[in-house]
Amino acid sequence: MVSKNLEKAINEQVNVEFWSAYLYLSMSAHFANEGLMGFANWFKVQFQEEQDHSLKLMNYLIAKGNKVELKPIEKVDTSWESIIKAFEDTLAHEKVVTGQINNLVSLARSENDYATESMLQWFVNEQVEEEEAVQGMIDGLKLIGTNGFGIYTMDKELAQRTYTPLNSTVAGA
Repeated sequence: MVSKNLEKAINEQVNVEFWSAYLYLSMSAHFANEGLMGFANWFKVQFQEEQDHSLKLMNYLIAKGNKVELKPIEKVDTSWESIIKAFEDTLAHEKVVTGQINNLVSLARSENDYATESMLQWFVNEQVEEEEAVQGMIDGLKLIGTNGFGIYTMDKELAQRTYTPLNSTVAGA
């Protein structure tokens, strides 16, 4: 078992990951409504990945004999003034998540919970990838500016992104 303090913190992170999924699903719907199906697809894949993150944390708690407590999902925005604004909001959110993951690692270390710290390293690495990917999108969008052909091309490229579920040994499914 993990400590009650760590159990509470991981449960809070489960909720954060589900909120992230909900946010990205909202972004996906926004871009679908705008006719930008590639951008909608990119955020739909993000939605699916965030659900996996929640499940990975839940499965860890269950495997350790702890209780999972789901809480209501808070409201998310439903529209963005521009493509780049959606990605800037995404990057800002991912940076907050990175800080929360780092806090979980610190808590696990302070409690000498090496198993939990080891499990959380996957999330530390994942956050590096998340921030890098979103920053790359922002950089590309800055280069494109308001060029319609550039946005069209990027939209078509993003439509090719596919969801790859975590394997069962990682997700605990």
